[in-house]
Amino acid sequence: MTARPQDRESPPEAPTESPAPARPPITGISAPADDSAHWLEMLQSVKQVLFRTDNFGQLTFLNDFWKVLSGFAIEQSLCRPLADFLHPDDCQRAHAAFAELLDGQRQEWADELRLRTHGGEIRWIAINARRPSAGSGSPSWIAGTLDDISARKIAEMTLRNLNLELEARVRARTAELEAANRELEAFSYSVSHDLRAPLRAIDGFARILYEDAADRLEAHQREQLGRIRKAAERMAILIDALIGLATVARQPLKRQQVDLSALAESVIQELHAEDPERRVEVEITRDLSVNADPGLMHVMLDNLLRNAWKFTRDTRMPRIAFLARQEGTRTVYCVEDNGAGLDMRYANRLFEPFSRLHTTESFPGTGIGLATVKRIVTRHDGRIWVESRPGEGARFHFTLSH
Repeated sequence: MTARPQDRESPPEAPTESPAPARPPITGISAPADDSAHWLEMLQSVKQVLFRTDNFGQLTFLNDFWKVLSGFAIEQSLCRPLADFLHPDDCQRAHAAFAELLDGQRQEWADELRLRTHGGEIRWIAINARRPSAGSGSPSWIAGTLDDISARKIAEMTLRNLNLELEARVRARTAELEAANRELEAFSYSVSHDLRAPLRAIDGFARILYEDAADRLEAHQREQLGRIRKAAERMAILIDALIGLATVARQPLKRQQVDLSALAESVIQELHAEDPERRVEVEITRDLSVNADPGLMHVMLDNLLRNAWKFTRDTRMPRIAFLARQEGTRTVYCVEDNGAGLDMRYANRLFEPFSRLHTTESFPGTGIGLATVKRIVTRHDGRIWVESRPGEGARFHFTLSH
């Protein structure tokens, strides 16, 4: 059988490839028609002065920010050295640095200079200049930047002036304090000598009168003479307390390691010896040590513990404790008692000289002890405060620096 042409098998045709879709055009980026114009536009947009010099140090290029910074037109500034626009005190330094750059003695230079603007204003500028690497035989030139740092320099000078003013005030204040201390020493001397003499005379004449005329005096007259002598005695005690307060504020600190627990025990022993009939429960935490002035620490604990001893006098089962606790990085010490206590509404007066919240008849004292304690604590960069209620005792907390 002869196959007809349409019955013959023909080889399969190769598949035809569909054309690739056209890529969308890139927008927003295009090559500049003139590359040098593109770079010049970038240089002009920089918010700092860009400059270049020739091999003589004359300015050959300045971007537009030069006019903003200096006020000079660029055409008037080219072909002149940068030093022409600087403060006279900075010109020589700039000339020398540019010469070293052009001679190859240095590759870079950074400094802070004063620029004189067209309007006569002085502005501080930070200059960073360098000598680009050039082939052998190529002429040298310098390129660099100028930044306006006037605001920072003004802030620095203001701060420096404030520091100088503060130092002057500190010196003046120190001189005032030294003068006040000298006056205080003179006052202490006057109190300890000039006032004691008339007090001794008052007490002496009252005693002589009492001894010589006691049998001829009425009972109320003898009582009045006794009051005169007691008042003189109390005045002498107050004088001693005032001198002690002044001494605490004046004497230099002699810091060393102090065992506060041992000091507290010695004070309690003294109190027991002075009043052997009293029975007081005492608790003292062991090994409480601090770096402080030992003499002042004894005065402080003596005042606090004597207060506790005094104000527990009428308590049925008196108790006194010297304790400590840790609060973060600091140690808080506490002298507490279960005595008379006080009204916290008046606690702010407690550490002032001669401020007493109880009558002398109820609890005798000078009103100087707690003021002395506060001065000692303050001199050791610490603080003291009290917690109390009437009839429920008092807790004096204090801290000391290490």
